[in-house]
Amino acid sequence: MYRLLSIEFQKIWKNKASKVLLIAYFVLLSFIALIASIKFSIGSFEIRIADQGIFNFPYIWHFNTYVAALFKIFLAIVIVSMMANEYTYGTLKQNLIDGLSKKEFILSKFIVVGTFALASTVFIFILSLILGYSFSSYNEIGIVFSDMEYLLAFFIKLVAFFSFCLFIGILVKRSAFALGFIFIWFIAENIFYWIVKFVILGGDDKHKNFGDTIIQYFPIESMSNLIKEPITRLNAIKTIEATIGGAKVAKDYSIHFSQVSIVLVWTLIFIFASYYIVKKRDL
Repeated sequence: MYRLLSIEFQKIWKNKASKVLLIAYFVLLSFIALIASIKFSIGSFEIRIADQGIFNFPYIWHFNTYVAALFKIFLAIVIVSMMANEYTYGTLKQNLIDGLSKKEFILSKFIVVGTFALASTVFIFILSLILGYSFSSYNEIGIVFSDMEYLLAFFIKLVAFFSFCLFIGILVKRSAFALGFIFIWFIAENIFYWIVKFVILGGDDKHKNFGDTIIQYFPIESMSNLIKEPITRLNAIKTIEATIGGAKVAKDYSIHFSQVSIVLVWTLIFIFASYYIVKKRDL
């Protein structure tokens, strides 16, 4: 495993663009800490974001993993480019000539995917602990390490998304087209959702949840559902909603086994589909 990982990271690190994207990704993750310094005024009131509880334990695990997941596109570009370079520079064919099997080739790529996801998760874990102990009003061990399932969901979400990018990179073979394909896939899922919900079903109350039920099984949407937006959990937002007098809608922010299972199934599909393409394709 170490040999495969070493081979892959040598390829990535020798590519200047990939190196810059990797560094930029972790630098941007660090910028989550800058949210603490944001202040704005409403009339005579001055509000500092950090004072609104976003860095309180255990809420910080939800908030930081949700925000960090928004930056995953940087590593997605690295993964897609990594596959495109294999075909462009003929390194895939050379690796096979040198004795690497196609199964080992796919395994090496998946190890890179897992390493990226694990490194990101550990980074967010450490960053969240630092920010939490700096700003949280609750520092009891039982509170600090509750809701840790958001870190697991973050890891699974990254592994799934990067596996998806790996599959598209192998399928399309050109980084620009692969990234475009990923974007088109995202748009297509949303278009399908709106067609099912409002065109086919008419958007009436009787079928209003049917579109949501179907779309949750699609790859991008299932990954998105793992960690739901955390903003409406804040007490300040709840107070504003109560002041405005809007209808209170109970929202489930929990991570469910069924949602995790869907994402894991898609991950397996992408990995085995990638292997199947490489195995059958004339290289």
